[in-house]
Amino acid sequence: MVIVYRPIGFVHSPFTEPIGMPIQPRFADGAEGTVEVFEDFGPGLADLDGFSHIHLIYHLHCSSGHALTVVPYMDTEQRGLFATRSPRRPNPIGLSVVRLLGITGTRLLVADLDILDGTPVLDIKPFNPEVDHRERGRIGWMEGVSNRSQTGVADGRFAGTDGCDPECRKG
Repeated sequence: MVIVYRPIGFVHSPFTEPIGMPIQPRFADGAEGTVEVFEDFGPGLADLDGFSHIHLIYHLHCSSGHALTVVPYMDTEQRGLFATRSPRRPNPIGLSVVRLLGITGTRLLVADLDILDGTPVLDIKPFNPEVDHRERGRIGWMEGVSNRSQTGVADGRFAGTDGCDPECRKG
């Protein structure tokens, strides 16, 4: 089976290198950027301006290869890949919930951005706390370690630009 996705736009962010960028939106501390949606997808942005937050689903274009066990940023032990948020995945798809500050034409101004500049966006979905929120659930091995990463920035353990295609910005 072959699955093909076509980007609907690109992220413009202050983070040009994987090392040192926030590892999750909660560590992005108001970092602002834009999502530039291609004109032909512009009509799909209608009615999005009433939402305070959006889900961005994107292709981790600078992630190369994968490993089924990794040492995640917030831990020091090997963990199963699917029990982590490591960017080195068999299908390098990222997901972030960011604040939507405004929309001008086909440009979305967003904050709490933890995404690398030039990242292809695959989809945008509205965040709805009534359906996206869950009461505190179990968080497995993360129980008690969620505060280990005081800086909240990538330290390079998953960095690798051999999979990053600089041509992907051209759409």
